[in-house]
Amino acid sequence: MKRLRLPLDPYILSLLGTVLLAALLPARGGVASGVSGASTAAVALLFFLYGARLSTAEALDGLRHWRLHVTVLAATFVVFPLLGLAAYALRPWLLSPDLFTGFLFLTLVPSTIQSSIAFTSLARGNVPAAICAGSFSSFFGIVLTPLLAAALLGDSGGGFSAASLGKIVVQLLLPFLAGQFLRRWVGGFLTRHKKVLGYVDRGSILLVVYTAFSEGMVRGIWHQVTVPRLLALLLAEAVLLAAMLGLTWWGAGRLGFPRADRVAIQFAGSKKSLASGLPMASVLFGAHASLAVLPLMVFHQMQLMVCAVIARRRAAETAPAESAEVAAVTGSGGG
Repeated sequence: MKRLRLPLDPYILSLLGTVLLAALLPARGGVASGVSGASTAAVALLFFLYGARLSTAEALDGLRHWRLHVTVLAATFVVFPLLGLAAYALRPWLLSPDLFTGFLFLTLVPSTIQSSIAFTSLARGNVPAAICAGSFSSFFGIVLTPLLAAALLGDSGGGFSAASLGKIVVQLLLPFLAGQFLRRWVGGFLTRHKKVLGYVDRGSILLVVYTAFSEGMVRGIWHQVTVPRLLALLLAEAVLLAAMLGLTWWGAGRLGFPRADRVAIQFAGSKKSLASGLPMASVLFGAHASLAVLPLMVFHQMQLMVCAVIARRRAAETAPAESAEVAAVTGSGGG
């Protein structure tokens, strides 16, 4: 019997190393200003690349599966936030106000693309649907996440004023639209240098994390986080993930989706994107971003480990059926 290996995402280790670096050597004074400016530019670059990579034609082709995409969007931007709001009952006796803000924020960010596709493929689900569902979630998340944060977080998100909304437009929406507009000219270059640009993506996010956690260290906010609070956060996120995995699988079945589509809905509808959430948090929360992104970082690793187990079990469920089908075809074709 094969041993089941749980994935420890190497990138999570890089993120943890960045947090440790910020704890030991936080940016201060003029260095902090320079790092903050570089982080702002990195966020704009990230969303430009997101826009340039998203194929408008493929997205439009995927509209024929509109029921599936609406289901995933509802799970991501309706059911998740409702469960996040329900966690208000845990504040402040279990989750501190800052951790609750981060917990609620993680429920507002878009779904993932890469891991949703990978797990859907491993579980032998509808991979093209997972690609389109993740792309739609990222696209709509550019607008929906800031709007939901403004509506649900209010002043706890650092204050949402006309100036902060202007920063969202300048740092997130305009670069994304510019990437979409220039895709026809830069798309080929991005495809040819996909591996190198992947390092640019990840390096930019590490810079955002270093900036956020440096500010948190300088302000001394990490003294507010205790071990019992972190354990409570882990428990709350485990319940959240279990609820979404169960609701997406059961709900897709009740809506009449076939198995392959249910797999895509479960994996695309139960995940949250670290790559999109971290830069968004840096824009939305500013100096308060360090605690706001901690729940998202924890949830990201948790969803990878749990979904890897589920995907392998889903794949194993199809193996006996496929063997029986092959045997039936072979038997009917003989004699």
